[in-house]
Amino acid sequence: MYSRRITTRGQREKFVQPEDLLEDGIYELGLEERLSGDERLMEFITELMNWNRIYNLTSVRKPTEIVTRHILDSLSILPYIKGRRVLDIGTGAGLPGIPLAIACPEREFVLLDSSSKKLRFVQQTLAILKLDNVTLEHTRIEDYQPQERFDSVMCRAFSELRELYRHAARLCTGTGRILAMKGIYPVAEIESLDNRNVIEQVVSLTIPGLDAERHLVCMQAAPVGD
Repeated sequence: MYSRRITTRGQREKFVQPEDLLEDGIYELGLEERLSGDERLMEFITELMNWNRIYNLTSVRKPTEIVTRHILDSLSILPYIKGRRVLDIGTGAGLPGIPLAIACPEREFVLLDSSSKKLRFVQQTLAILKLDNVTLEHTRIEDYQPQERFDSVMCRAFSELRELYRHAARLCTGTGRILAMKGIYPVAEIESLDNRNVIEQVVSLTIPGLDAERHLVCMQAAPVGD
């Protein structure tokens, strides 16, 4: 699986299987070596669709949209993750944590959320996928006191940048990085930061198959010049 497959635009528009869309997206993101032969991303999609019928874990219903808007979107930030320990704040249904943990077995991922319903799904899914590099934390970020700090802290839809930095910086190592996944370029959020020197870079992401803006705000736990 995940060898390059060529299709014409006409074929793609008529009918696309989620497996094929995922295969093409993984190739376009340059992750075929990491994910070659690994079926767990599709297993994750299947579990998410099954649970979604009852628990409404995500508003995205179509499997092809789950591939683009959840799986490939999550995987797109992999080049910007640093270090061994990674925290996913407000992981919800395990995004972006689970896809990234599948792609990065050498890293330790902690998935944090205050919703017991969503973490029940994540816990069962981890068992099915046999992911042994992921642990769960059922708590609010304000109350979280890890024994060891993180090299990277990430989130998709936790809060605005100012609030995220306030909670995440204390959880990072001295050289740690905070990654905030956003849609359009977050001008107002950046301007509201107490210290804009925390911004390392803002990256425009291209998500295969997704015609929408995506940006990744990379912040340093220790501001430049401090």
